[in-house]
Amino acid sequence: MGTTKYVYFFGNGKAEGNAEMRDLLGGKGANLAEMTNLGIPVPPGFTISTEACIHYYANGGYPEGLDEEIDRNITNLETAVGKRFGDAKDPLLLSVRSGAAISMPGMMDTVLNIGLSDESVVGLAERTGNERFAYDSYRRLVQMFGNVVLGMEHKNFERILAEKKESRNVTLDTELDSGDLKDLVSKYKELIREETGREFPEGPREQLKMTIDAVFRSWNTERAITYRNLNHIPHDLGTAVNVQTMVFGNMGTDSGTGVCFTRNPATGENRFYGEYLMNAQGEDVVAGLRTPVGIDQLRKDMPEIYRELAAIRQKLEKHFRDMQDMEFTIESGTLYILQTRTGKRTAQAAVKIAVDMVGEGLIDKDIALLRIEPDQLDQLLHPMVDPKAEVDVLAKGLAASPGAAVGKVVFTSHKALEWAERGEKVILVRLETSPDDVGGMAASQGILTARGGMTSHAAIVGRGMGKCCVVGCNDIAVDEEKNQFVVGDVVVGEGDYITLDGTKGEVILGKTDLVEPKMTDDFRTLMGWAVSAKRLGVRTNADTPHDSGVARNFGAEGIGLCRTEHMFFGADRLPIVQQMILADDKESRKNALDKLMPMQKEDFKEILKVMKDLPVTIRLLDPPLHEFLPKTAEDMEKAASHIGIPVDELKKIVQNLHEINPMLGHRGCRLGITYPEIYQMQVQAIFEAACELTEEGYRVIPEIMIPLIGHINELRFTKERLIEAAQKVMERYCTDIEYMVGTMIEVPRAVVTADEIAEEAEFFSFGTNDLTQMTFGFSRDDIGKFLPFYLKEGILECDPFVTIDQNGVGKLIAMGVTKGRSTKPDLKIGICGEHGGDPASVEFCHRTGLGYVSCSPFRIPLAILAAAHAAIKEKNAGS
Repeated sequence: MGTTKYVYFFGNGKAEGNAEMRDLLGGKGANLAEMTNLGIPVPPGFTISTEACIHYYANGGYPEGLDEEIDRNITNLETAVGKRFGDAKDPLLLSVRSGAAISMPGMMDTVLNIGLSDESVVGLAERTGNERFAYDSYRRLVQMFGNVVLGMEHKNFERILAEKKESRNVTLDTELDSGDLKDLVSKYKELIREETGREFPEGPREQLKMTIDAVFRSWNTERAITYRNLNHIPHDLGTAVNVQTMVFGNMGTDSGTGVCFTRNPATGENRFYGEYLMNAQGEDVVAGLRTPVGIDQLRKDMPEIYRELAAIRQKLEKHFRDMQDMEFTIESGTLYILQTRTGKRTAQAAVKIAVDMVGEGLIDKDIALLRIEPDQLDQLLHPMVDPKAEVDVLAKGLAASPGAAVGKVVFTSHKALEWAERGEKVILVRLETSPDDVGGMAASQGILTARGGMTSHAAIVGRGMGKCCVVGCNDIAVDEEKNQFVVGDVVVGEGDYITLDGTKGEVILGKTDLVEPKMTDDFRTLMGWAVSAKRLGVRTNADTPHDSGVARNFGAEGIGLCRTEHMFFGADRLPIVQQMILADDKESRKNALDKLMPMQKEDFKEILKVMKDLPVTIRLLDPPLHEFLPKTAEDMEKAASHIGIPVDELKKIVQNLHEINPMLGHRGCRLGITYPEIYQMQVQAIFEAACELTEEGYRVIPEIMIPLIGHINELRFTKERLIEAAQKVMERYCTDIEYMVGTMIEVPRAVVTADEIAEEAEFFSFGTNDLTQMTFGFSRDDIGKFLPFYLKEGILECDPFVTIDQNGVGKLIAMGVTKGRSTKPDLKIGICGEHGGDPASVEFCHRTGLGYVSCSPFRIPLAILAAAHAAIKEKNAGS
């Protein structure tokens, strides 16, 4: 049995790996190998595989033979570039970067210039004739090593740098001379000694070993785990380590470094996009420490380099058939590509790029649809600043991620999380963000930074999260100590409201009105492809004409859940509902219901009119009656006065109606059975509305849904009276209405007797919220007390009220489908909980053979795309 290979070399036009090996080499390593094989100018190096990282965590150290493989590959590197690692006069210097199989920008750690020491920095200065460059490289190594490998605070090094610039009365790092940089190296080393009790390691091999260890450790840092949790990335993939020959963008005015995208990552426009800094190293661009210039300027500054870079742009995009995010360095007039990866993009850009690439013949429609994650579409549905609003634009920065956000200003990630947890909407304001801020960024409505460019950490992560983001806003002076930022004479403190316009890059003082976005032609094209590709129907949960219209415009194929109880909470209706509940005899109750009936009829009429020609599933009253009764002392007094009874009497009635466990109590069909006049009023309202619309020329398709059925006799009893009430109305109007009577399947007993229930039901709609609640025995109102712990400790993979628990609740759903259709093969079946807008749950519903899902209006596009994904994946699996 052969020894496992852990290290893969690339260089001089030939690599041991390729793009298909991303699980083993990570995305970065696989693409470095692929580019090498394509003849792209890539500095030589080697990749330590993800298997080594997995072994490191499983066994607490390197696998056997890894050290020897690393040594052999260093020798190969020395041969490839003609320099020796550790040489005092002409040292081979290395960079070490992480690279997981799934891109995690800004989440993992990088160290540059490994191999420099007090001795070799002198040799480097002599060989290059550039002492400033040599010591600039050395101080970067010491700083990165202290931060990444030794775990020291980045800000402490930055403080020393800021003090040095202040003492020299300069603004930019590039204005410091070699003497200043030598002093910084000494001060950085002294800081390391003071904080860690150890010396900075002078030995190149020790530097490399410790850095590789640090990259492996960084896989499980809190920020990396947070990023993976946010993006549903598995925790057991491990990271590869890329060790690469250093090329230097900080050797002078003919050197530089940059990041570029083959298309605009914010808009999707097919235009070369990026930015760079001269006389800088790569971290300067992505860390946002200096504000870079646009890539178009490179055409003027270095036309030959620009033409070469533009040709590589075309070659890589055509080869990978997707928008690429490339990092490059120019060393003394020679171009090198340090990495390429699939570029993170906004939802708007993702849609445009996918549609354009189909038009350009690069990809087909199925690939285009699979390129867009359903959750990304949420970004397209974010609000924008109302163009009619009068705004006080305080400052302007770079428009890094579109949309708009209003919130209270906070200056730390911790505060963002803390305030968001108590229901506050916040805007995170930072000098610049770092990977440690990811949790706070996710909790914020928007992100604002004073520094950085369109490829800074804030910009990339903000775009990936779909957060409105403005970066490089040099107009604001952020004081994180005082928790404020200043623009001219205006001071904005913690808790003050601002508005961000991520489309224009504007910072607006105070709250601003926002409006819903309009869909682009590209979006409509993509959704048209999705509708054609999917099998599963998509309906909406809506109980107002407005929501119904929004959903229909988004492509809803009907209403899967119209909650009639929501109509009872109107200011003009609630007193009448309360009067009905408090009635002590049937006649009094009927008098109140007679007042409600015309109101209900108008509600149904408007909804049915909006949804003409499409089915509308109307759920009869479901919640327990006590939900409609007053709770506070003030409300008690108002209600008692309106109804005309003493407050004490009202309190006694409310107390009598109180239930120990109302979700399992007197609600749903149980109400309709004990108080049949309630359901009779609702059915009368539905059918009068339907008959009147039919007379007006509308085709309406009501589907009456009886909730909380657990026994077939409950359904028989209720259905018989429902049909009788409907028939009376249709006879009175001399009109026949096309309608169905079905039930929600939300009680576990209904699932196991679904074959019996299907004898009476014309359709099933799984109420996945209540089915989850009753299956787990979780109260969805109280689960917040322990769910975070369950998720953190891995007891549950995800919130079962967000994503269907396929191993438990999912098996009940599958059982209900099988049993129901054993009785009635053409039984219409869907789901109507909010799970209908969750992509993983939609795919489950497709596989289980449901006919439709139903979700809130703004989740309709997500559900349609998720349904298309499910159909395409099924087709691909069978081909």
